Amino acid sequence: MAIKPEVNIGLLADQLAALALISEAEPPQVTRVVFSDADMRARAYVNGLCAEAKLQLKVDAVGNTFARWEGGNAELAPIGTGSHIDAIPNAGSYDGTVGVLGGLEAIRALQRAGFKPKRSIELVIFTAEEPTRFGIGCLGSRMMGSVLSPAAARALRDKEGNGLDNLRRHAGFSGELETVAVRTGRFHQFLELHIEQGPLLEERGIDLGLVTAIAAPASLRIVVEGEGGHAGGKLMPGRKDALAAAAELILALESLARSTGAVDTVGTVGICEVFPGAVNSIPSKVRLETDIRDTDGARRDGVLEGLKLACAEVAVRRGVTVTTELVNADPPTLCDVEILAALEASAKEADRTWQKMVARAYHDSSFVACIAPVAMLFIPCRGGVSHRPDEYASREWIGAGVDVLARTLARLAG
Repeated sequence: MAIKPEVNIGLLADQLAALALISEAEPPQVTRVVFSDADMRARAYVNGLCAEAKLQLKVDAVGNTFARWEGGNAELAPIGTGSHIDAIPNAGSYDGTVGVLGGLEAIRALQRAGFKPKRSIELVIFTAEEPTRFGIGCLGSRMMGSVLSPAAARALRDKEGNGLDNLRRHAGFSGELETVAVRTGRFHQFLELHIEQGPLLEERGIDLGLVTAIAAPASLRIVVEGEGGHAGGKLMPGRKDALAAAAELILALESLARSTGAVDTVGTVGICEVFPGAVNSIPSKVRLETDIRDTDGARRDGVLEGLKLACAEVAVRRGVTVTTELVNADPPTLCDVEILAALEASAKEADRTWQKMVARAYHDSSFVACIAPVAMLFIPCRGGVSHRPDEYASREWIGAGVDVLARTLARLAG
């Protein structure tokens, strides 16, 4: 007989609203930077809810939190679900949190329905999915998947020069960073519920997105150095304007991303720092931070190499110096067909509409994929808006996602 989860959407909506109020910014803005006071209060709130649900709590050395509903066979690897609760400055209420509190409500719904899991089900709250503090996203899951080494993690600094080691210890997370990485097979399978952060599901009136692949970014830092001078005194023929050269590189990236012919290729320059930054001074130095994403790693890397060639060409032609630093180049993730089949069966059972799609933002699941099969389940968000205070997912959308998540966890854990 199929399990019929008893989802309490009113309770979940209230808890999402309560979590949103734990913030460093005034409502409706949500700001929770990792290891801040707001982050620690939010962790305490969620941990309390997990304890109320009789889940066994463990925390690792970087703050990744594991809340386990013990199954009938402790020797079997658990089924994992979860996401993150940290939030970039001036964000919204649903990014990450739907996967955490929604994952918790899926477990509670199965408990109410009398389901007895064979495999344990483990809710994971990942540390620092957002790159706000240290400039690198998915910190906790990267370390779990051994993508970020303990030595590299210790070298991380925030803008004030504070190191990860000191900050996490001050926040109460002890132990050595070498203990964060987990073995392959630590989870039997992992499934993350998340808002789409795009407009397709809402536009098409579809309840759910079954994610088949997760795009991954390559990030190239570019520094252009030219010659400064007075804006009136330096004539145009002799100029070596660093910003003019950087502008060509910004447009080169746009052209390269468009030229692949694939809608999944995107290129962005999100940071452009100009020195000295005076209206009457020729820019002598510019720093660009780029983000190049695709679901096809080779295609993305082709854009990356094209941008490096453009840097070399612009440097020679404009008489400037251009240096590049590869910050990261993470591999795209293919989602597990078995989990996708379970999601599809659960969506049909719940009489929900669904479509297969790709995730163009990356998530903790990308790095959990290094140690276990993964998949993602998307719900719509209004207008595709995310990382803004007006980010919104309706109770109906959230309830449908949690219901199908619960049914799928039952399939995988039963």
